[in-house]
Amino acid sequence: MRTGSSQVAVSRAITSGTREWADHNVNCVEGCYNDCRYCYAKIMAKRFGRRTERTWKNMKVNSRAIEKARKKLKGRVMFPSSHDIPDMPQIKEACFRVLMGLLESGNEVLVTTKPRFSVIEDMDHLFSGHKRLLQFRFTITSMEDRLLSFWEPNAPLFEERMGSLRFAFAKGYRTSVSIEPFLDYDPSLLVKTVEPYSTESIWVGKMNYIQRRNVTKEESPFYEEIRRNYELDHLREIGEKLRYFPKVRFKDSIRIKLGLK
Repeated sequence: MRTGSSQVAVSRAITSGTREWADHNVNCVEGCYNDCRYCYAKIMAKRFGRRTERTWKNMKVNSRAIEKARKKLKGRVMFPSSHDIPDMPQIKEACFRVLMGLLESGNEVLVTTKPRFSVIEDMDHLFSGHKRLLQFRFTITSMEDRLLSFWEPNAPLFEERMGSLRFAFAKGYRTSVSIEPFLDYDPSLLVKTVEPYSTESIWVGKMNYIQRRNVTKEESPFYEEIRRNYELDHLREIGEKLRYFPKVRFKDSIRIKLGLK
């Protein structure tokens, strides 16, 4: 089963954005409790007046998405892509309902999440019969809770995410990790830490949207620090370090910067 999942990943053509990972995106909630500072979906929602900085974290179920009949789609489906699955009864129930519909229709589903351990346990209880179709991709962007608390203020801290990864791996699920954006100056230690529990790939990318305006004096050091992370010479150093890890894949945000194929 794990060998087959690797072949699927290799055969998929490299492109940009979420299309690097899947052929289709499915969501069923508006807003996201994690409230990550760099979130593209949040930026777009604010730009087009759908949400404000203050209201983005208030998640609302999209009833049309819940009621939609699911069918077999060609290629892999990413779920969710613009929100997470927090341990909130109404939100979690909605997400699980959509996920079950996708799996029962025979879709190969890539579940992307900053994992809450309790949610992953519940998913194992409900979806263990669909392991052939289900793959987890856990977003673990740093080993430092200081950085996680700033950039992803309502998301789980490092140990909970690692615990979720170990749990899913031990239960026999296909697992992979997204280190995008990498928040540590040197992400190679994080790569080494997650590598034994990743059956497929480890994706490394940088932050695409770094706020420049309306940054307070207290916030400014974090923004200066993240910009240093992504200086071209430093990205080259990271690329050289990580080229020896066969599971590492660079997201387009780094590939384009470094001129990689």
